[in-house]
Amino acid sequence: MAKKAASLPPLSTRQVFWLGWRLVIVLSVSLCLFALLRLHRYSQADLSPSSFSLSRRSRIEFEGPPKVAFLFLARRNLPLDFLWRSFFENADVANFSIYVHSEPGFLFDESTTRSAFFYDRQLTNSIKVAWGEASMIQAERLLLGVALEDPANQRFVLLSDSCVPLYNFSYIYSYLMASPKSFVDSFLDKNESRYNPEMSPIIPKNKWRKGSQWISLVRSHAEVVVDDEVIFPAFKKFCKRRPPVDASKGEQNILQKQHNCIPDEHYVQTLFAMGDLEGELEQRTLTYTLWNQPKTNMDNKGWHPITFGYADAGPQQIKRIKDIDRLHYESEHRTEWCRNNSTRVPCFLFARKFSRGAAMHIFSNGVVGPFDVSALIDAPP
Repeated sequence: MAKKAASLPPLSTRQVFWLGWRLVIVLSVSLCLFALLRLHRYSQADLSPSSFSLSRRSRIEFEGPPKVAFLFLARRNLPLDFLWRSFFENADVANFSIYVHSEPGFLFDESTTRSAFFYDRQLTNSIKVAWGEASMIQAERLLLGVALEDPANQRFVLLSDSCVPLYNFSYIYSYLMASPKSFVDSFLDKNESRYNPEMSPIIPKNKWRKGSQWISLVRSHAEVVVDDEVIFPAFKKFCKRRPPVDASKGEQNILQKQHNCIPDEHYVQTLFAMGDLEGELEQRTLTYTLWNQPKTNMDNKGWHPITFGYADAGPQQIKRIKDIDRLHYESEHRTEWCRNNSTRVPCFLFARKFSRGAAMHIFSNGVVGPFDVSALIDAPP
């Protein structure tokens, strides 16, 4: 007679419970290890220089001369359009293109601008922008994205609605096209209150940079900004402007200890540092700004640009700006001589913030082109 196979004794409730817990612990450890491995690969591979430098480097052929894309970041209309009209009237239309990011729904036509150059040049996908918020750099990315659709656009200049040109179109075009590099003001930021440690490891502290928002990019660098899917989300989450500080509370104000991060002063600079692209940059801006230094660290206004009035924009004042040929960076203890392909050049092509009166003074002196009073008479209602 065949023997029955010995059967295993049934598991007790206690044994089932402990086996279940061991299984849960093994699975949890495995998932943690997998997540850490993914994070390591994310921070090492996806942020490697090659992933930035090879970003959408398509070389689409185009006919005609290369163009400069003028990208205006406006709150609503362009109050200095009469000056820009004179600037563009003295240019070949084949050498430039214009794009404007304004508030959603605002249209540029004969009722809102003095210059036909701006007709229908507003973005159709514009967003509400708030100063000191990530929406500012999102608007810049939208401008670059639309401008990249034209393969003839090879240089991209970001301008505010208070910017003025300091030279005529021919000089600015030649200056930009002569350099194979982008112009991006970028330096080490030693202000501990700006960098948020929660950005690490996506953005390590040694890659954190600061600089002017007003940049001029070559096409390949514009593509890097638009294609970025790593650094921008981190900025949206961790780089936020601190609420106004109540100076009466002094050092007891808890807001004083919060990170005060202004995205547009760090984003492009940090993005390019992350991609090891700083060697491809002229690390300076082409837009002059005169800053007013705060009296104390608790000053709510902080550093802010001074607005030029009519009396501040005479020939001698403009000449002083145009004669600047070197810049000093205190945080890096370096002086940057302004060069273009090894040739000494003026540092600035544009300036801000200029009032309408200051722009009229420049206009009447023929800085950007022949004075034409009709540009002021043909004002929109």
